Parts: sequence; structure tokens; C-alpha cells
Amino acid sequence: MDLQSLSHLELRQICYFLTIVATENSFSRAAERLHIEQPPLSQRIRALEKRLDLQLFDRRRRPLQLTAAGRIFHTEVEKAIAQLDRAIIQAQRTEQGELGCLSVGIASSIANGILPQLIRAFCDRYPQVEIELRELTAEQQCQALSDRQLDVGLEVFSPSRLQTSGLEHQCLAQESLLAVVPATHRFAHKQQIPLQSLAAEPLILPSPEAFPFYGAFLEECVKAGFQPQLVQQTRATWMLTLLSLVAAGVGVAILPSNVLNVQRTGVVCCEIQDLSLKRQISMAWHPDNTSQTLGNFRQVVRQQVT
Repeated sequence: MDLQSLSHLELRQICYFLTIVATENSFSRAAERLHIEQPPLSQRIRALEKRLDLQLFDRRRRPLQLTAAGRIFHTEVEKAIAQLDRAIIQAQRTEQGELGCLSVGIASSIANGILPQLIRAFCDRYPQVEIELRELTAEQQCQALSDRQLDVGLEVFSPSRLQTSGLEHQCLAQESLLAVVPATHRFAHKQQIPLQSLAAEPLILPSPEAFPFYGAFLEECVKAGFQPQLVQQTRATWMLTLLSLVAAGVGVAILPSNVLNVQRTGVVCCEIQDLSLKRQISMAWHPDNTSQTLGNFRQVVRQQVT
């Protein structure tokens, strides 16, 4: 592509040429449509022919006809102008956040909870935006947001981690914690159990490195007068794996209330009395991310959670 040569062409001249052809090669009707006088229009076309070094119209024939070169030029330039018009429209829609890609960090808490509602609402409004869901822990999401490798994160974030990362955030929902026991467990028939009753139970917790929030649960156990017995031989992170361990009788898992949305045979969920601890699920993003797609997503989310 010879950009230097093309830079000497005027888009207006090409549009004038297309208008003349669209009016059946009539300079007079084209001038009326373009709201200009006919002599300046003729001058523009002659200037275009000079720049192209070819004749577009056979002026010896009446009615006026395109030359062979003019017909080829018209066919190709019409496609080029249509592509240019499409490029402008697509760029404008991207600028408005109606096209493009949005990368969203998630974990099982949000996936089992309000994520489907948020995704559905956003896709209904912006159906041509591609959503990339990435399963990441809270720490991984914070790092990816800081590195500009993620547009928005949805998880339970440590307030101190958000602050040190310089991330902005909005609370979306709060969850309580439940005890998940095997279906054959002595607690299986109870809807509620005291926190103190977990003192003698082997507890299965998500990896504390991946989910620092569980440190607060361990502190609540100490306040209740016991040191929890943690199952140390597991390093499971995701909810389905933890539920499988419970069903296998390895221990009792402490999981957020969204576990009620997961169907798993062999396990039963119980409320924990005397435990007011809540998990705060938040949406986090980097303040320097000025993507309108992100702005649109945040707006949709705010409308869904308010």
C-alpha cells in the first residue's frame, strides 16, 4: 500500500464521483444532491482524473458513460468506502463500549451466586461485547488488575490488599458461612449447630493463602474457646472439590452460603449459630482503566445490586 501516494487523494472527490454514478452519471443531478454548483463539481472530477492519471468518464458519449477504467474504479472504491464507513461505525461503537472484550475475574463464590444475573443483564444490553471469564483467586485478581491484565474482578477481597493495590471497589453482596457435613453425620438432621460444636470436628477449609478471609473464621473459633482441628492433608481451593471431600467423609467444610446453589449428593448444609461473620463480595477495578466497556459493565452491575 502506497500511503504517500494515496495521501494526495481527497476523500471528497471520491464521494463526488460515487454520487455522480449513483445519479446515472448526471453531473447536474449530482450537483443538486451535493448542494453545490455543477462547474465546481466538474472541476473536482477532472482533478481526480488527473491525480489518478486516467479517464473516469467517456465524455464523447451521450448519455455520459463510465470508461472501462471508471467502471473498475467505481466497483473497487465503492467497496473501499463501504469498508471505511463500517470501520468508523465499529470504532464509534467500540468507543461507546458496545463492542470489544471484557475480561472478568471470578471465583466459585460469585459464580454460584449473583454472577449469572450480572452476565445476563450485561449481555442483554451489550450483546456484541465478548466476555472473558477467568477463574482466579482474590490475590491473583488483584495482581492481574494491577498489571492491567484484567478489567474487573469479582470476589471477596481483603480491604488492605485493595488499598495497597490502589484498586477501587464496590460491595455487591454479603454471605454468611455454613457448615457442610456428610449426609451420614450426626449433624445432618439439624438445621443449625452451635459454633462450639465444631471443636471436635476435623475442618476442611479452602486454602488460606488463596482465601485470606478464612483467617477471620479461625479467629472466631478461638474467641468461642477452641482451637479448630484443620485437615492438613488437603490443599483444595474450589468448592466442588471441597464438597467431594465432605461426601467422602474427610471432614466438615466451612463454606459460604452460595453453596446452597450447588447440587451435590452426600452432603448436608447447616447454619452456624453464634457466628455473625459475613463475607463481602465486591467488584474491583483499576482507576486508570478508562475503558467504556468497563464503565458500562459497572453501571449494569450497580443497577442489578441496588
